[in-house]
Amino acid sequence: MASTSRSAGEARQSIPSTMRAAAIDKFGPPEVLQIHNLPVPKVSPKEVLIAVHATGVGIWDTDFRKGTYKEGRTKFPLVLGMDGAGTIAAVGKSVRRFKPGDQVWAYEFGGRKGGFYAEYVAVKAESVGRAPKELSMLEAGTAAVTALTALQGIDDTLKIGKRDTVLVFGATGAVGTMAVQFAKQKGARVVATASSPEGEKALRAIGIEHTFNPRADDAASRLKSIAPRGLTAVLALAGGEKLERCIDQLVEGGRVAYPNGVEPEPRKRAKIKRIAYDAESGPDAFKRLNRAVTQSRLKVVIDSTYKLEDAARAHEKLEHSHVVGRIALQIA
Repeated sequence: MASTSRSAGEARQSIPSTMRAAAIDKFGPPEVLQIHNLPVPKVSPKEVLIAVHATGVGIWDTDFRKGTYKEGRTKFPLVLGMDGAGTIAAVGKSVRRFKPGDQVWAYEFGGRKGGFYAEYVAVKAESVGRAPKELSMLEAGTAAVTALTALQGIDDTLKIGKRDTVLVFGATGAVGTMAVQFAKQKGARVVATASSPEGEKALRAIGIEHTFNPRADDAASRLKSIAPRGLTAVLALAGGEKLERCIDQLVEGGRVAYPNGVEPEPRKRAKIKRIAYDAESGPDAFKRLNRAVTQSRLKVVIDSTYKLEDAARAHEKLEHSHVVGRIALQIA
């Protein structure tokens, strides 16, 4: 017992008092993201401290940076980032599921002690899962929230099965590249949108055969040729008229699912079920996700990787370039 206590003490002593973080002191364009030297957050009894290896850059991060998600008074400096992967550095006194040294991935919306664009992050233990052995820490760091969103859209919301023909609209994005794989693992006939040759190539590389460009003049006829009997389900990861023209090919009783935040929302239609949802984390959610990663042999599509000090450049690319998969920030 003495050696165990000593090891735990050494793990705590190895944690520095300060850390590097990409944070903002005001809302604004990408250049407001600057490297700060901040105190390492303290853990409460039900929290864990993660030494972050990698995090993903999401469009929601740019909204936080611009102040779109501002609720009440914001405390600056604000560290961005809602998900990532790393190694447990310390645990709160009430935490039993983890110990220092465990490799984990996590998702927590609007963490009150700062986000994952940092060398350390403190999050609720219930928002953390053990990282799957099939993924590298870089892959896990860029996949936590997007994989949860994809799986819960395909499995829980649309309840995709072998009899379905499902369209993933926005398939080359961070969520879409995972959703098509989860749907394929369920035995469904999967159709995916790809508006660029790079996106189509990425989808082919992860085993998706049926693709079409929703921006093309012949998009409707192309979709009809791929799914002549119509679609039974649509996972909408982007909105607009091009999506609506695809929804036109849903069979009666078909369903459309979309994460909250997709704008414009799919229009209401007679005899079509429309379902909005949010990704949820938790011990059971991560266990299910880990099983799905194994069963689908999930391949994480990473568009590009930046260092923490280049977070502003990552935001610039996300907002002004065509991104296939997800952008990663490698921190450790």
